[in-house]
Amino acid sequence: MMEIEEKEPIAETPIPTKKTFLEVISSFLSVLFHPIWVSLYAYVLLFCCTYLNIMPIQYIAFVLSIVITFTIVTPSLFIGLYKWMNKYSLKDLSERKRRFIPYVLTLMSYITCLITMYKMHFPHYFSGIIVAGVLCAAICILLNLRWRISIHLAGCGMFIGGLLSYSVLFQFNPVWWLCGFILLSGIQGTARISYHQHTLLEIILGFVAGMFCSIAGILFI
Repeated sequence: MMEIEEKEPIAETPIPTKKTFLEVISSFLSVLFHPIWVSLYAYVLLFCCTYLNIMPIQYIAFVLSIVITFTIVTPSLFIGLYKWMNKYSLKDLSERKRRFIPYVLTLMSYITCLITMYKMHFPHYFSGIIVAGVLCAAICILLNLRWRISIHLAGCGMFIGGLLSYSVLFQFNPVWWLCGFILLSGIQGTARISYHQHTLLEIILGFVAGMFCSIAGILFI
């Protein structure tokens, strides 16, 4: 009787999947509106879109160097060191309970920046942005005890709140800027809900917290 030769099963090759348009937009906006950049964006727009653009380039560079050092470089280094010591990935840090230390490190960096600006007698319309950052970091720490709020939408809220606040201080019409950033914020929030990164409540809490802190820090504190 002839033996039937058994054929080896052919391994299925995974079909490469392309990112959808919404995923591409979400990834781009996640980088663009990451809270670590918000303060720098605010100062750049302040110097470019108000009468502060008449200031010497050396002074502008000095202010921006302080902002970059304390709001981008310092927290990034400390959070990176924290990740390395605990062997955490970005996905690990997205868990609510593991967000506490990065929030505290960011808060400490902003407080140091604020103290530096006060000692150098910076005007309030400069330091107000950092005050807003301190408030937002503190509120995010408190809310993180119960919810995993969206820090990206907090960044969007801070940006829109800052735009409203400076339009009051410098008397300019921000309607087109507002329309653009509100649209981008809506796309960002929709994408993060669609891919189950946050719930609607976490999106709303993040946005409202960011906008509240920005308006309070710039106009009232």
